[in-house]
Amino acid sequence: ERLLVRQIVKFSDTNELCVDALASTSAYPLEELTDREADGKILGLNVLGVSFVGEAAAEDSNRPDSRIRFVFDEGKFNFGKFSIPYPVPFRSPLFRDAVKGWIDITYLSDRMRIAKGNKGTTFILKRED
Repeated sequence: ERLLVRQIVKFSDTNELCVDALASTSAYPLEELTDREADGKILGLNVLGVSFVGEAAAEDSNRPDSRIRFVFDEGKFNFGKFSIPYPVPFRSPLFRDAVKGWIDITYLSDRMRIAKGNKGTTFILKRED
């Protein structure tokens, strides 16, 4: 079974960005999803944001099931019934390592999840009603 994480950013009632990522957890490992090898710079440029790698990216041994690894797979902008592809070629070998990441869940309840990402971003997510 493959896990899919879908992120939707709504600009209006009919316009949105939808980005899909393949996900891997300790319970549902994804073989192709290995740790990042590089910090995310492409040809020396910080194009997609710099990620923690190596020791700085080590998983918290006190919370062994709190990490979700992901690799962005595809995306598109939806404008009503019209859509266009997201401009980053996620599946390209040139970008594949750079579009990998992880989030560590630091708090989880029935209504909210707080997580920290591989670039240091803190996410506060509220479940939709």
